[in-house]
Amino acid sequence: MFRLSFLFIIIFFLLLSAIFIDFFSNLKSSIPLLLGMIIFFMGLTVNINQFKDVLRKPQWIFITVFLQYSVMPILAYFIVKVLNLSSEMSLGFIILGSCPGGTASNVITYLINGNVPLSLMCTLTSTILSILLTPYLILFLADKSINIDLISLMYSTSKIILIPLILGLFVRIYFFKFVDRIKFLFPIISELTIALVIAVIFAINSESLKILNTTILIGVILHNIGGLLIGYLVARFLTLSNASIKTISIEVGMQNSGLAMALSVMHFSKVVAFPAALFSLWHNISASVLVYLSKKK
Repeated sequence: MFRLSFLFIIIFFLLLSAIFIDFFSNLKSSIPLLLGMIIFFMGLTVNINQFKDVLRKPQWIFITVFLQYSVMPILAYFIVKVLNLSSEMSLGFIILGSCPGGTASNVITYLINGNVPLSLMCTLTSTILSILLTPYLILFLADKSINIDLISLMYSTSKIILIPLILGLFVRIYFFKFVDRIKFLFPIISELTIALVIAVIFAINSESLKILNTTILIGVILHNIGGLLIGYLVARFLTLSNASIKTISIEVGMQNSGLAMALSVMHFSKVVAFPAALFSLWHNISASVLVYLSKKK
């Protein structure tokens, strides 16, 4: 019953967010903590051998990251041309498409029973490569120059992914029997947490949503769905396991929209950050639909 009501939980939290915008906006600083908590749960459910299996086939990591840094920037470029978006909105889409995969992709992979170690390794790899690739892609596609703070990016990645993951693995090793008894709670807590994160994202972007128009929304949906679909088709063509197919699809289609927003505001303007802000809300909603559908099977 809980599984069937997951989308209703999302809708319920969004309604609460719309009513209590200030309350949910004040929870903005808790997003890294909430995502880190889910990564911790992942650490409790995976083991070192699963990571070794992924590292024995590094080609899947490289293929996924290659798709991330080719499909999403190219999709963004063609979407802004076809939809004839303004220069500021076009730049926002290019920045978004040039960013690495986000932590939310790891969470969704976990919830749809994907290949969690592969997801985590892809996110870490694409994040490290973003130091060079993101500025280059933005320069190449939009003729704009930006800088990325390496220390800040690695710190946030470690805080949200590496530290919670290592803690989870450590707890699993030394308290295995206890973890095994309560692990049925992890997906439930994770789904509620994702619903809360979506509500907070909606609240903090409520002002930006006032400039929303149908064309920009279509662009964001096409960008996300296009990435998910291409990732899925490529992984399917390579005849990977079902778990890995789902993982690669999610990794390609979900961007680090938080980084895209930060770069947009830091180097340009809040208007440029709007596509990333909208994508941040939309890709969590579309991913939640995928979670819902996966639980129905």
